[in-house]
Amino acid sequence: MLAFHDIHPQAPVHALVIPKRHIVCMDDLGEADREMAGYLMERTAHVARLLNVAQNGYRTLLNTRAHGGQEVDHLHVHILGGTRIGPMVCR
Repeated sequence: MLAFHDIHPQAPVHALVIPKRHIVCMDDLGEADREMAGYLMERTAHVARLLNVAQNGYRTLLNTRAHGGQEVDHLHVHILGGTRIGPMVCR
């Protein structure tokens, strides 16, 4: 796994956690990826703690394909925190 700050942050804290192995999106995960997917989630929580957003809370986000807002064709989890994050979907 790799973790780094987003170059176009959408919150005071905005980081990405990505697997080193190339997977296009969440929809491409299969049975063989169960261990890696669990590790991705555990590492995401670990990074949130390192970024000091875990205690007050943070949002995790996975975008899948064009209609889901995916802009980069590599599976990644966004960590957004450092402030109260607004509604999940604008109405």
